Amino acid sequence: MHALQLVGDRELKQVDLPEPDAPEAGEVTVRIAAVALNHIDVWGWRGMAFAKRKMPLVVGAEASGFVEAIGPGVSSVLPGQLVSIYGARTCGLCKPCREGRDNLCEHVSGVHGFHLDGFAQEKVNLPARLLVPAPPGCSPVAAALAPVTFGTVEHMLFDNAKLEPGETILVHAGGSGIGSAAIQLAKKMGCTVITTVGSDDKIERAKALGADHVINYRSDRFEGVTRKLTKKKGVDVVFEHVGKDTFAGSMLVLKRGGRLVTCGSTSGVSTEVNLMMLFQQQLKFFGSFGCRMENMANAMQKMARGIVSPVIDTEIGMDDISVALERMESRQVFGKIVLKIAEA
Repeated sequence: MHALQLVGDRELKQVDLPEPDAPEAGEVTVRIAAVALNHIDVWGWRGMAFAKRKMPLVVGAEASGFVEAIGPGVSSVLPGQLVSIYGARTCGLCKPCREGRDNLCEHVSGVHGFHLDGFAQEKVNLPARLLVPAPPGCSPVAAALAPVTFGTVEHMLFDNAKLEPGETILVHAGGSGIGSAAIQLAKKMGCTVITTVGSDDKIERAKALGADHVINYRSDRFEGVTRKLTKKKGVDVVFEHVGKDTFAGSMLVLKRGGRLVTCGSTSGVSTEVNLMMLFQQQLKFFGSFGCRMENMANAMQKMARGIVSPVIDTEIGMDDISVALERMESRQVFGKIVLKIAEA
């Protein structure tokens, strides 16, 4: 079967691998349908922050597929069923796992595509407990975007920041995969959405997703524009995933008692925090990583019902992975690049 392996820093190679054996007890053979690419994939391909990885390594952390075979004792999924795949190999036994707080697993053995072989391959055997069945009306591409793109945002906005209808939110990088998801989810619940983009050609596209105000951060300081838009009151929530370049400004635009939720640090992992502003303004910071499987299920229901939609920049095959990597690094992407592996 075909697979994409990382064989060196930034060196991806299409290879032939043996098909998986018959699934064992509690396992399922999944025929991969689609893999959604993320900026963190680029980090992994560069070797950043993943020193423990061993190459060659099959890439791909966010995917969907069809159940091809089930092992003894599996009753949660059926052959032929479309599923979304949880990207971390959790233990399923610790207290957080038993309580449905999957991303707080105490004995996680790694993340697929970084520490463990990922999903950019035609078939893979996985524990059935890591598969979330897709509802009727959910496409393979939509299911592929549930684990990271929409699941991450569901966890950030609703589990952590507790976003409420009528609030005002600043979404950084509205043209990114998670940014485009955050705009839609916040707007659909009745929030005022301010977002930033890196070029004028992305402004109308962000507005089409539901953004009320769009700021080109390359030509305007988002801090000043946001404070002007909110009449100096600030926003209730900042959806932060850029890191060092925007963190201080994100604090500045929060209203008293406002919440900042962050899941990324693409511009740098360290920054200074104004502690006086933090305690005087009574700000709240939330670190958010991954999601719970319930977040994935909720996201797929919303996509199946047309409440939100996947924003797809490009669909590619394995032969075009180098083009996708270049496009992601250039930051010209609006939405997601999806690697199609198989059709229904």
